[in-house]
Amino acid sequence: MMSFELVIDLARGAMMLAVQLAGPLLLVALVVGLIVSLIQAITQIQEQTMPFVAKLAAVGIAFLIVLNWMLQTAVRYTVELFRSLPSLVM
Repeated sequence: MMSFELVIDLARGAMMLAVQLAGPLLLVALVVGLIVSLIQAITQIQEQTMPFVAKLAAVGIAFLIVLNWMLQTAVRYTVELFRSLPSLVM
């Protein structure tokens, strides 16, 4: 039977993995959003699609750049989780 500490530890590990995988893409979206907002404030252009398109393009490019690392991290976590399954059941 699994203890509460073990369940909490597994949940914490999964949440940390999610933060690690989503963090770089969210950071890129934040930085691009700030830059585009600054440019819009300076030029007084209030086009609503400009930030969306800029963020979409930047996050897409960042995703392609970090995709290999994201896959390796997710696979490493999954392999470690599967390898620890026999000890988790006991």
